[in-house]
Amino acid sequence: MRILHFYKTAFPETMGGIEQVIDQIARGTNKLGIETAVLTLTTGADTHPIEVHGYQVHRARRDFQLASTGFSASAFMRFKQLAQQADIIHYHFPWPFMDLLHFAGRINKPYLVTYHSDIIRQRLLLSVYRPLMNRFMHDVDHIVATSPNYLATSTVLQKYAAKVSVIPIGLDKTTYPVPDPERLSFWREKLGERFFLFVGVLRYYKGLHILLEAAKETDICIAIVGAGPTEYELKRKAAQLKLHHLRFFGYLPEEDKAALLELCYGVVFPSHLRSEAFGISLLEGAMYGKPMISCEIGTGTTYINIGNETGLVVPPSDPTSLRAAMRYLLNNPAKAAEMGRHAEHRYWQYFTAEQMAHRYAALYKNLYAKTLH
Repeated sequence: MRILHFYKTAFPETMGGIEQVIDQIARGTNKLGIETAVLTLTTGADTHPIEVHGYQVHRARRDFQLASTGFSASAFMRFKQLAQQADIIHYHFPWPFMDLLHFAGRINKPYLVTYHSDIIRQRLLLSVYRPLMNRFMHDVDHIVATSPNYLATSTVLQKYAAKVSVIPIGLDKTTYPVPDPERLSFWREKLGERFFLFVGVLRYYKGLHILLEAAKETDICIAIVGAGPTEYELKRKAAQLKLHHLRFFGYLPEEDKAALLELCYGVVFPSHLRSEAFGISLLEGAMYGKPMISCEIGTGTTYINIGNETGLVVPPSDPTSLRAAMRYLLNNPAKAAEMGRHAEHRYWQYFTAEQMAHRYAALYKNLYAKTLH
């Protein structure tokens, strides 16, 4: 069976959460005998296909971008060619250009959508896009939500609930590098034994401005790994607040990220808007057995992090509660360790890549079987 994934970005050019999900699905289903191709856009000059982790990534040149939506004239032909070779088309929402291309392609194949997030920020553009979005959602054969929480709170998903199933995002810990003792020693010396870790692209919905406010008038050590659109503004604010105990490290190699996940006291994840639909780096914290702090925003973050069981859940946009949560974990190490153990147990119970791959493989086979009748 051949699956074509389609999304605006992909490994190895970008390393965000949806890219990571596509990569984990492709690697996991490949072990089950399913062949994967990915079509994405690129800002680079080279559009030749490349192999990534055992699957093919095809790239079309991005011509321009509007409101975080990439457009590409060459993608129309590339999509049609690749879709004709595939048995299932697997879309990743949201990306309005994808909806246009879906109808322009007119490929008679089963269509599946993994619904990663509602459109939150571009409300004016959403009012223009909504008719196309609704037609697209109506047209696809099946929709996957990444958590029961998001299905329950998304008005879009509720509208199409009859053809929605839930497949939680999963990670394969064996794909993460094991840091050598020198790397661990380096980071231990730099940050000590009791630091909180944030990992992610620095975007508006990540709530890092709230984390900076929470860190005021404390000596809590916080490591921020990642870069992104709000990086300059956050660094400037941190300097103004004299947060010398809060460190920005930008993008780091995977071995260094694994070292920090292994060493950190806990993972802090202050995302305050529904654009944060799941929280891959929060799940990484659970995978490494760390207590977590997240906000209740009605999404998958609270499916990963169960309040007072795997960590603490605080109200969004509330630096006082966030500060109190960090202090509570630091002042109660036995409780923090217990929460970390529960977090890791929950990872193994619900969130492994193997479980995700088997569920997607079963869905692919079910959709394909319907085309044979």
